[in-house]
Amino acid sequence: MLDHYRTLAAPAEFRQKIARSEFLGVAFSVDGDDAFFAELASLTKRHYDATHLCWAFRLFADGEVRARSADAGEPSGTAGKPIMSAIEGADLYDVAVVVVRWYGGVKLGTGGLSRAYRETASETLRIAPIDDRYVYRRFRIEVPFDQLGIVYRLIDAPHVVLAAERYGESNEFDFDVRLSRAVEFAKALTERRLITLP
Repeated sequence: MLDHYRTLAAPAEFRQKIARSEFLGVAFSVDGDDAFFAELASLTKRHYDATHLCWAFRLFADGEVRARSADAGEPSGTAGKPIMSAIEGADLYDVAVVVVRWYGGVKLGTGGLSRAYRETASETLRIAPIDDRYVYRRFRIEVPFDQLGIVYRLIDAPHVVLAAERYGESNEFDFDVRLSRAVEFAKALTERRLITLP
């Protein structure tokens, strides 16, 4: 069960010249198609004089991996796929890379283009700060006053995180538990006779 993945902690850019063409890699985190296309529109506006804006993104949404890429006018398979290959090579999700190209008058050929796009994307991701993300299931439990000490011993970050606590007539605690640990955590609650709330 995939409940941990890596993404970008912040955007990154990398620029290089290859045979008089200029390549700018822009990497950023995204949470869906709409967010990506809004950022792509912004980049297109900013780099209105560019020859091509080729891209790829890979999402981890609700446990499903989705990926898309585009050559954006470059010969088929020479830009989008190499950029996607760089994302997969870095093992990142919820991430997009756009490589902006300004044509310099020297043709690179299909092999040269593929290398240039992949290398620019890879280098952009290499310098980007990385963040670990976890997929959690929320547990809400009710705890009597005489068992409050037990609750804090359940915390085991980043696997089991205390998300909220409310005190009153009944003491309620919200725990975020990694999907891979959810069955084990539920069993621990039963053994301690703690009441799970809907």
